[in-house]
Amino acid sequence: MTGEVCLSTSIKPEKKRVLVVAAHPDDETLGCGGTILKHICAGDAVDWLIMTNVSQEQGFDRGFVARRQRQIRQVAKAYGFRQVHMLDLPTTRLDCVARGELVKCVSGVVQKIRPDILYVPFINDVHSDHEITLKAVLSATKSFRLLSLRQVLAYEALSETEFALPIRQKVFVPTAFSDISRFMEKKLKIMRIYKEELKKAPFPRSLKNMRALACFRGSTAGVDYAEAFMILKEIV
Repeated sequence: MTGEVCLSTSIKPEKKRVLVVAAHPDDETLGCGGTILKHICAGDAVDWLIMTNVSQEQGFDRGFVARRQRQIRQVAKAYGFRQVHMLDLPTTRLDCVARGELVKCVSGVVQKIRPDILYVPFINDVHSDHEITLKAVLSATKSFRLLSLRQVLAYEALSETEFALPIRQKVFVPTAFSDISRFMEKKLKIMRIYKEELKKAPFPRSLKNMRALACFRGSTAGVDYAEAFMILKEIV
């Protein structure tokens, strides 16, 4: 891994099974890209579940569809995911998929991986796909269905989370921070793969604002760069 040094100690920590759930490709990088790299550097087995996909049947240009599949492969390789799971549900239209079918699809992946740690979108993101994804994942990971699960963390995604209604019950309130100082540059490098999703600042989904958010979260945690999470479940 170029530019990062994985420090080893005499006491080897137990390796974890981690599942990162993204409603759309790029959510994982925006929300927890640095933390993903940190897990993989530690030797954890990290899987990526992508809920939606684009297709010509939905009206997307054939060239864009091909580029998106290529981007997913490039991003998966850059991170070093153990496996990528694609449900291929219609993007921006998860509200048209029966709730039971969504839960069944997610459950199939979850039961196969049996993760210790789960990263999910924030339920009050303005994009309905994020909310629906989170609800389906929570239904699929009830404690009696998944005894392995010890921690569920919701991440924030620029251009979605910060536009939640500004009332107490809707706002993202960080309760955990991950120091990603060693991985910030690689996170930005991976985000560049999604070139259609990036624009220049002040557009929220820009490299400048990704760095700014990580710097702000880092200042709260007392490090150079950090990613913030809301703890939805933690068993200690």
